[in-house]
Amino acid sequence: MIVYNYTIYIKYIAFAVITISLPFVALIVLKLFQKFSAGKVKSLVCLNGKTAIVTGATSAVGFQTALHLASRGCRVILADKKEPAKAKAKIIEVTNNTNIETKLLDFTSLQSVRKFAEEIKREEDRLDILINNAEVGSRGNKHTDDGLHSTMQVNYFGPFLLTHLLADLLKKSAPSRIIFVSSALAFCSNLSLENLNLPPGQALSLFRQILLYANSKAAVVIAANGFADKLKDHGVTSNSLHPGLINTKGFRRSVRIDGIRTIYRLLRFAFLFVYGKTPEQGAQTAIHLALSNQLKETSGKHFWDCTVFPQPPVTWNKKFCDDIWKSSEQLVDLKDEEKL
Repeated sequence: MIVYNYTIYIKYIAFAVITISLPFVALIVLKLFQKFSAGKVKSLVCLNGKTAIVTGATSAVGFQTALHLASRGCRVILADKKEPAKAKAKIIEVTNNTNIETKLLDFTSLQSVRKFAEEIKREEDRLDILINNAEVGSRGNKHTDDGLHSTMQVNYFGPFLLTHLLADLLKKSAPSRIIFVSSALAFCSNLSLENLNLPPGQALSLFRQILLYANSKAAVVIAANGFADKLKDHGVTSNSLHPGLINTKGFRRSVRIDGIRTIYRLLRFAFLFVYGKTPEQGAQTAIHLALSNQLKETSGKHFWDCTVFPQPPVTWNKKFCDDIWKSSEQLVDLKDEEKL
């Protein structure tokens, strides 16, 4: 007669259950970490009488940033390459603040940037907050009619030029604030003078496309620090931030990996739906930098989750940063009177 030892079966079943559940436990821990470590605006500051520009304001983080500024009475100018009328209507509906303006701004065209800046200087008496939020993911090795790489132009060269053109209005409105939205990938860049504007015709692997985006975001931090230094005697502060991993349709499209559908879906679920922030959560640090009384004199800093965070290593070499700045002045064709 055979006697079965059911203990061994129970042990193997328990082992299997634990093994299968471990990834889910890890995801839960990850989600809890994200929830309790995420920054949140605590300031109760009212922005009546203040004017802010938010670029890329029709969706995601940009829209949420504009919405929250408007809810505090701020006059908000929505700047985007897409018609911002729907975003304006939604903000007015939610906040009852009718002091919302819309402007078309296409960072793939330096002429559009100049036209936008001229309209602002002609129509606005003041500018208290400039939030350079607009961005694109990597677009391969494509160049604009200005001869600049399209990813670098939208994410860096366009905002670099715009901030220069609006500097006098910011100084006139002092104390005022400049905010640049960067990314954690700035810490992974290989930015150099040679690839600041990547020459056309070079094939880009997925890895190099990610590096290109990282370089644009590293350049953004360099720009924020540069404006902080050059405007420190004029009552204008300039800071940069990482908003977090934001769960948006645009980001999901930008990280699609063709031919690896199953792995892609698993990664997307783990990092976007579990660890990723909502656009409202992602906007918290930009809003914090825009209005916190504690940051009136804080400039040249980098922020994560509403807290000062170490600068990316690429910013540590001052001579390198100065060289990037000078090269950028040439590439966007800044006139002598427009330089700081």
